[in-house]
Amino acid sequence: MQATRTEARRIRETLAIFAVALMFAWPAIVNQYPIVFSDTHAFLVQAGQPRMVWDKPWTYGPFLLALHGGTTLWLPLAAQVLIVSHLLWLLAASFGHATALRHVVLGIMLAAGSAAPWFASLLMPDVFAPITVIALYLLAFPGALGIWQRRWVMLLGTAAIAFHLTHLVLAAAGLAVVLVLRWRALPRTMVPLGVALAILMATNVVGFGRVAVSPYGSVFALARLTADGLVTPVLAASCPTSGWHLCDWQNRLPADSNAFLWDSDGPVWTAPGGAIGLAPEASAIVGAVIRQAPLAVLRTATANTLHALGRVALGDTLGPDWLEGSITSSLRAYFPPHEIEQFRAGLQAQGGLAGLAAPFNRPHAMFLVLGTVGSLLCLLRPGHALALMILIGVAANGFAGGALSGPFDRYQARIAWLVLLPPGLVLVRSVPAPRPRLGTCGQVSRNR
Repeated sequence: MQATRTEARRIRETLAIFAVALMFAWPAIVNQYPIVFSDTHAFLVQAGQPRMVWDKPWTYGPFLLALHGGTTLWLPLAAQVLIVSHLLWLLAASFGHATALRHVVLGIMLAAGSAAPWFASLLMPDVFAPITVIALYLLAFPGALGIWQRRWVMLLGTAAIAFHLTHLVLAAAGLAVVLVLRWRALPRTMVPLGVALAILMATNVVGFGRVAVSPYGSVFALARLTADGLVTPVLAASCPTSGWHLCDWQNRLPADSNAFLWDSDGPVWTAPGGAIGLAPEASAIVGAVIRQAPLAVLRTATANTLHALGRVALGDTLGPDWLEGSITSSLRAYFPPHEIEQFRAGLQAQGGLAGLAAPFNRPHAMFLVLGTVGSLLCLLRPGHALALMILIGVAANGFAGGALSGPFDRYQARIAWLVLLPPGLVLVRSVPAPRPRLGTCGQVSRNR
């Protein structure tokens, strides 16, 4: 009899995880195709050819290939929403209060009131930013999780960190929190970051012949500093004797970092060798800026971070811009013909997806304010580790996006929804269930 009850409970739990995954896929379902971005093309090419891309780790592309297998992009989409749903289940389970009904209630709250489903439905590494934060928390505060669940979280955390360079910043911030709150857990929490760094360096050795985490990241830093107006004084002092390519642009540098990076007739792509050829010069200029104006660099980085924290609207990945020329070429090269037909029939390809998302921005912003207040209140009570980890992670993401690249909506919207979790877990625990009593903010006393 007990075995029958246990089996029935496990079936309910599994169905709840799949149900919430389906909720998180609703933007893709309405779109009639997984949401893509022009950069999705680069990730598909990465593993499809295969080919190294100068500005992207060779990690998320192989993840997509392993899942789609040349069949359909719906498969990696299904994997992403399942990963998010299951990780949220493990988060509640670590507190000892995971039930099928509570999981569904939490899923409804997040699917209806946050950007979580929009990024879970987007075939970009963005959804793995919040996954990085949650995974590191669970490694440090596993609570009621079993050994195999912990191992899965460690594997997931490693992949999440390796999928995007900004996630290294999130991981470092998370480890700082662990050092303060539970230093004995630091060794196991460091494993995903250490393995991710090893993967990044190994792929760059193979692909570029360079032992580096980001061989050409200095080009992004140069674009940011240029947009902040800090490069012009260095050029004025160093040109023309330095012989830098940017000396030719001394009086006409783009004021926008995206224009600097991506315009075909801009500073990067008119340089011999493009971004790769410009990287040594970029390193020299960035170093000179930091040495000559450290306070200005700090001031602009702080301003960009603060600006980024408020940029949480949906929209800048949902339009059809550049998709016909990029995504369709990948679909044509690696998928059956009907895949292009499905993509072109979708709302995004026809230019209607951003309009569908726009009405959600106002309520999302309201819930984010409430969630932030709720997370801050959780800091005042016992069991505040999750709230602190999330708030630090959200702030670190603002720095990684705003100060190192640029304050764009997509960078912060991908992770801001995490602030809903601490108060959200408090709310769903009011759903009746025969479970151990919880502490404040979802924390359970038997965490170890």
